[in-house]
Amino acid sequence: MGGRQGTYRIAAALLSAVLVLTGCSVFDSGSGPDDVTGEFLGAFARGDTARAAGLTDSPKVAKAVLDQARGALKPKSLGTQVTGVEDGASDEQATARYRLDWRLGEGRRWGYAASAQLHTVDGQWRLRWTPELIHPDLGAQQSLALQVETPAPAPVLDRDGNPLLQAGTVVHVLVDKEKAGERLDHVVGTLARQLNPLEASITRQSLLDGINGTEKGGSYLAATLRSADYQAVKPAIYDLPGVHFTSEERLLSTRRDFGSQVLPAIRGTVADQVAGRAGWRVVTVDATGAEIAELHSEAPRPADAVTSTLSVGTQQAAEDALTGVGVPGAIVAMQASTGELLAVAQNPRADPQGAIALTGRYPPGSTFKIVTAAAALSAKTVTPNSKVECPATTVIEGRLVPNDHRFDLGTVPLHTAFARSCNTTFAKLAAELPPDALTVTAQDLGIGADFVVPGITTITGSVPPAKPIVQRAENGFGQGKTLASPFGMALVAATVASGETPVPSLLRGMRTQVTQKGGRLDEEVLASLRRMMREVVTDGTARRLAGLPGVHGKTGTAQFGDGTHSHGWFAGYQDDVAFAVLLARADSSGPAVEATQRFLSALR
Repeated sequence: MGGRQGTYRIAAALLSAVLVLTGCSVFDSGSGPDDVTGEFLGAFARGDTARAAGLTDSPKVAKAVLDQARGALKPKSLGTQVTGVEDGASDEQATARYRLDWRLGEGRRWGYAASAQLHTVDGQWRLRWTPELIHPDLGAQQSLALQVETPAPAPVLDRDGNPLLQAGTVVHVLVDKEKAGERLDHVVGTLARQLNPLEASITRQSLLDGINGTEKGGSYLAATLRSADYQAVKPAIYDLPGVHFTSEERLLSTRRDFGSQVLPAIRGTVADQVAGRAGWRVVTVDATGAEIAELHSEAPRPADAVTSTLSVGTQQAAEDALTGVGVPGAIVAMQASTGELLAVAQNPRADPQGAIALTGRYPPGSTFKIVTAAAALSAKTVTPNSKVECPATTVIEGRLVPNDHRFDLGTVPLHTAFARSCNTTFAKLAAELPPDALTVTAQDLGIGADFVVPGITTITGSVPPAKPIVQRAENGFGQGKTLASPFGMALVAATVASGETPVPSLLRGMRTQVTQKGGRLDEEVLASLRRMMREVVTDGTARRLAGLPGVHGKTGTAQFGDGTHSHGWFAGYQDDVAFAVLLARADSSGPAVEATQRFLSALR
């Protein structure tokens, strides 16, 4: 600074000494213009706008503008630095130059240079008030505004690049009980009639329960609708008293009910990954809020697309195979060699029970004979050609075990008993195995394995060791205490096809954590299982599938409850596609085999 600035400081010190000696008070800002500017900036940076405004020549006006700027930008911090002070035309004038560096959170930074004119007021340095103290381009009667531009979420693609989830508009339908007033009953009835066809869980009672359970003054979210669905019901609900609407961009499946369990799980998992980085602008606006000038901008940066292992074609084939089925149904398909999930499908009757395709625990019935056969073959107590008894019924430790419809094959090779699904044969085989043999073999095939798959929760099933011979026998044909999910049985089929339990995955680039997994079965055992599962299709209980090339599998009928009803299963593979089909309460495996035929035919 020039010599005059040093004179400012000497004069201020001498004047302070004179005033102290004479008993007069010292003015609060006897420092030079650089100190006053620094104090102004420091007070503004820490939010003490009253102090900052008091260092200008128009405190009341200044405080209002300073408050508005901080309120609009909501800085996490504000860095300031005086970069220089120049002499003015007289000893009572100066120009200060400084820098402001705003940190607005979420990585947003905005810095620039500004300047202030100072003059003395009653012997004290003060900044001459103008909005340009905040920014050189901020004019009188103008305000700052921060505008955020959020990019559309990136899509989620299937393994072939087809969209599974893509950005779309949803409309939230909200109900304010107080504003609905005496017409609440009419409002609820109308909403139930209009929304129930779109979402079966929305009923008059569910709406009343939700509205009455909402805190006073709050709004109950009655539904979230796709834009097309909203437009369809808008004429009937738009003018209902107490009903209002908001909208947002969200990742949506290509069809409302497509991938009903797996796609919402994916959307929640990748929400941050697909959000991208929001763009933002700082602008000046006039008293009406109209934009005047842009002071700073950073364009939004959309995220890259996320790729799933799912296949739109396979998912569609699985869902179509369940269309019209009158009981809860699920299909899980995966690439046998890699474990990459290709489809996770359920029908509307299954959805209220949750993701049964992935986490449902059902007795697997005769599909579990894959495990029992593997255990017996591994123990070398039998071979596929061993002669075994398949009577209509057998009694083990007082437990009557019947074949389905009590068919009797007499003495046949093991592979025939497997293909025709002899409960009596496999109950006896299991009873003669060690208590943990089925447990260990089931885990080697995937049942009891445990994985943390990014995007979904999965349960393969459980096969506890069985010391009582009766329980061992019941476990041998998939009853007793054996439980499995469609996901778990698809893993069993994939293990037989590929030779080792694959590690399942759903999202590319997200590694599955293996918390528990079995070993590898002997190759000779696996080869025998493959031949036996092929015979099920060519000469056994799944001959309906014989016209489809290369299908291997096992049917299953599993009683539950009091034994009057049964679940129907088919688990198998074709080429590198392993799958499991469950139709709960179907009462036989026939409908599951029919669904399998529709599924595999669509894939071809």
